[in-house]
Amino acid sequence: MNLKDINIQDVVEQTRKQLMADKTITPSLKMSIELILMIVTLLAQKFGLNSKNSSIPPSQDTNRKKSPTPGSELKPGGQPGRIGKTLLQTDSPDEINIIYVERDSLPKGRYHEVGFQKRQVVDIDISKVVTEYQAQILEDEHGIRFMGQFPHGVTRPVQYGAGLKAHAVYLSQYQLLPYNRIEEYFNDQLGIPLSAGSLFNFNEQAATLVRSSGAQDAIQHALAQSPLLHVDETGINVDGVRHWLHGASTTQWTYFYPHKNRGKLAMDEAGVLPYFTGVLCHDHWKPYYQYTQCEHALCNAHHLRELERAWEQDGMEWAKALQTLLKTINKQQIDEGALDGLSQQQYIKEYQGILARGDTHCPPPDESTRKKGQRGRLKRTKSRALLERLRDYQDDVLRFMVSDVMVPFTNNQGENDIRMTKVQQKISGSFRSMQGAEMFCLIRSYLSTCRKQSVSASSALTLLFNDQLPSIFYAKSEAE
Repeated sequence: MNLKDINIQDVVEQTRKQLMADKTITPSLKMSIELILMIVTLLAQKFGLNSKNSSIPPSQDTNRKKSPTPGSELKPGGQPGRIGKTLLQTDSPDEINIIYVERDSLPKGRYHEVGFQKRQVVDIDISKVVTEYQAQILEDEHGIRFMGQFPHGVTRPVQYGAGLKAHAVYLSQYQLLPYNRIEEYFNDQLGIPLSAGSLFNFNEQAATLVRSSGAQDAIQHALAQSPLLHVDETGINVDGVRHWLHGASTTQWTYFYPHKNRGKLAMDEAGVLPYFTGVLCHDHWKPYYQYTQCEHALCNAHHLRELERAWEQDGMEWAKALQTLLKTINKQQIDEGALDGLSQQQYIKEYQGILARGDTHCPPPDESTRKKGQRGRLKRTKSRALLERLRDYQDDVLRFMVSDVMVPFTNNQGENDIRMTKVQQKISGSFRSMQGAEMFCLIRSYLSTCRKQSVSASSALTLLFNDQLPSIFYAKSEAE
């Protein structure tokens, strides 16, 4: 904890020693000074925290230094092997306009056609399409009438079609546009009146279809059976009250679940973790460890930031050494692939050696300072608590190196998957009801899963409103 040239921690310790040595100070004054020293320490620690040495998001780190992007030897533009997105001509244009040569402008002579030069203009036509169904009515000689059957779902004199519903839900739940802007869009661009109530009904119908079609069950089952699972949770606002959104995901599947609780009760009700037996990757939120039927892997991005804080604020050399070691192991795995047994043992030995040296420089609190009648563990410093956690959970910290499953170095997959929830909260401020939060989670679970498996959000929603699912869900059920 350094403020310019002042080491705040040393000053606080010296003041505390003088305070203890001075017998003329009354107990009440001594307690007041102790309180002030504690506040100074807490404020100094808070002052030194940033997005690189704590869990403060970069967006909230107002003093974050933005380092310039390092230079590269690569030439600007697309690199070799990159699949470009160049606009190409199509063999089946929707409209062809032939431009004939004005023969009056040509010199005198005889001409014959030898071909055409083609140029295409790609544009869009935003318009509404009204399909009218006319059911024939027949009457027999007895006056009994028979009418043709309307297509499935056509039940009213006029109604919105599946494509329109899919488009509205796409804008609302995938692009996260507010209801009033979607209303303006349909009115201005398509000439279709659409109320907020109708939009809500479309979202509700989509969420119901995700549940009733079996998509939700398929996602939960696939996640529970996967060898590796990423989990994370984030706070959401539901009608002004703090709730939690729980996320479970892999590179292929995503599931979100809202709940008023953050702990195991909510995770059990989400219906994934109680049945999971693989490797669970998370950020050391303690309730995850209540699932003992699986192995655990900890996010080392969090460890690197905590080690950075221990080095910057507390001057812990062991923290800097361990940070370097974790980065070295990760880089070697990226460059060379899975490490052999000998390399793993060498790194484990080095890991344990660094923590052993840390025991000397960052010892546990002195038991002799325990007050009479005081129970439980004595309070640890942040650096000491981190050291003990890294030692006690060594296997989970190094799971990315020693596991047969391809365990990543961080829990970025889980954190990235719930990131759009924060965007939604910034746009809307909160969910108006728990029903709205549940609808959002179901639809986003379905769309995220589809996008991960190369099914566009628009196609996924169009299929859903036509009582179908993408083939990825059918392939899952057939494999079982």
